[in-house]
Amino acid sequence: MERLGIIAGGGPLPVVAAREARMQGLKVVAVAVEEAASADLAKEVDAIRWVGAGQLGRLIAALKGEHVTDAVMLGKIPLDLLFSRVKIDLAGLLFYLKLKDRRGDTILAGVGDLLGKEGIALHDCRRFLSSIVLRKGLLTARAPLLEEQLDISFGRELARSMAQLRIGQTVVVKRRTVLAVEAIEGTDAAIRRGGKLGNGGVVVVKVGRPDQDMRFDLPVIGPETLVALEDAGATALALDADHTLMLDREKVVATADRLGLAIVAD
Repeated sequence: MERLGIIAGGGPLPVVAAREARMQGLKVVAVAVEEAASADLAKEVDAIRWVGAGQLGRLIAALKGEHVTDAVMLGKIPLDLLFSRVKIDLAGLLFYLKLKDRRGDTILAGVGDLLGKEGIALHDCRRFLSSIVLRKGLLTARAPLLEEQLDISFGRELARSMAQLRIGQTVVVKRRTVLAVEAIEGTDAAIRRGGKLGNGGVVVVKVGRPDQDMRFDLPVIGPETLVALEDAGATALALDADHTLMLDREKVVATADRLGLAIVAD
């Protein structure tokens, strides 16, 4: 592999991957989604092209035009775009009409299959995100208390069931009661909703799917997650090791320690 294509949505992951790929000596070409990607990405890549969220024909043409045969897909593309007006081309319309459902992972897998037919292979995103993949262990100064550990065990089983059903990957629990399950609103909103319903003192569990397709984004935790956890009055956060990405780890851990929040990866 001499060059890498990054199909870029929003957030910092495309930038992290671009930097790692260039450190590996690869030429990096970004095809960025206009409605989501940051303009700052242009400074981190060798070339960048912009396409609309529904313009699959333009996306494929851009990758081929830059002679890309190996790519990763990173960054958030808000699912609510599916319910609003987006630019769409013929390839995007035909793809959309053929989908068996409009869940996020169904769409991503379909895009991956379509790219494969066009000679563009999508790779495990962790290959270019090794610096932020979370490993097993206790991250914070404080370990979960017994009551919190009971909630973690309870929540992890439920979260994996929800993830298997492809509904969401985060649950908020308190005293073995489910307060919130993540859906289309995203992790932070689910955390705040659960914290409000539980009046604080909640435990948050976020997992990867058992059949997680590593070509696409893994669960991501970062400073914004800590703000949501603080707002919710959460006391513990449990994550899946090797299937979770952590942004700004030093800042996250320092904030968690200041809040007395326990974070553990299993």
